[in-house]
Amino acid sequence: MIDRDATAGAVAAKLRTGHADVAGSVFAGALVATLVASVAILVVLLWDVFRRGVPVLADRGADFLAAGPSSFPAEAGIGAALAGSIVMMAIVAVVAFPLGVGAAVYLEEYARDTWLTRVIAANVRNLAGVPSIVYGILGLVLFVDALNRLINIRDLGSLLSGGLTLAVLVLPIVVITTSEALRAVPKSLREAAFGVGATRWEVIRHHVLPAAAPGVLTGIVLSLARAFGETAPLLLVGATGAFFATGNASFMGKLLTTAYSAVPIQILNWAVDPNPAFKSLAAAGIVVMMVILLLVNGVAIWLRDRYERAW
Repeated sequence: MIDRDATAGAVAAKLRTGHADVAGSVFAGALVATLVASVAILVVLLWDVFRRGVPVLADRGADFLAAGPSSFPAEAGIGAALAGSIVMMAIVAVVAFPLGVGAAVYLEEYARDTWLTRVIAANVRNLAGVPSIVYGILGLVLFVDALNRLINIRDLGSLLSGGLTLAVLVLPIVVITTSEALRAVPKSLREAAFGVGATRWEVIRHHVLPAAAPGVLTGIVLSLARAFGETAPLLLVGATGAFFATGNASFMGKLLTTAYSAVPIQILNWAVDPNPAFKSLAAAGIVVMMVILLLVNGVAIWLRDRYERAW
């Protein structure tokens, strides 16, 4: 018989009297040093942004959020760019989220495990890691050119082309996060539903999707935040630092023909302007953008916790 107490005591004594793990301690110290350095750099950047941007927001308040682009720093604002970003996020939500969730449900719940489905899943994961500038090139070739030929104009881009480009950008992320959420649902839940006579669609609709809802919603909201902060693709599909109205044009006409801007583009234009006053506006725009992203992330956390408690 093995004396467990004696064995445990011998192991504990060996651990106390063994040689010190010098390499492990050095590695742990290096990790802590990198963490401290990263946090210090972040704190410095945030301090510089808030030091420049908060006075602008405190001085102008709602006027900064409502005003459009101007060559005068005292009159320029982020309102037009914010409106462009909101419209494009609506396009992303309408296009990317139904397609992404539907594709993930098909791959996880309906498709058989064949070489074709494995190739598709691998390609989706690879697309999620493609640099965003590549999606900008895709949007320029596919959406901008196609829409220009469709309405017979030669424009640099439109709100619709920008929104579709961002939708394609986040589509693989939506598919991956939804697939992971569906895969996390226990198989026993599906088997129990099938055991009482439920069809596959009833199992998915009434059991699998509600159980996976926290992960699905979190992935959707975070994908929306990713699209909101993208700059490089919009530079290629015609986003500018201005936002021009088209008079009495219809809503679809404005989507197709109006020059547009977005919050990241407006911040970039202010940041590269040689006038120091515009750099303060850029810092204020960054603060506004950070607040919006924090609110979006907060909504994702709230939805996740709410559905977890409900389930």
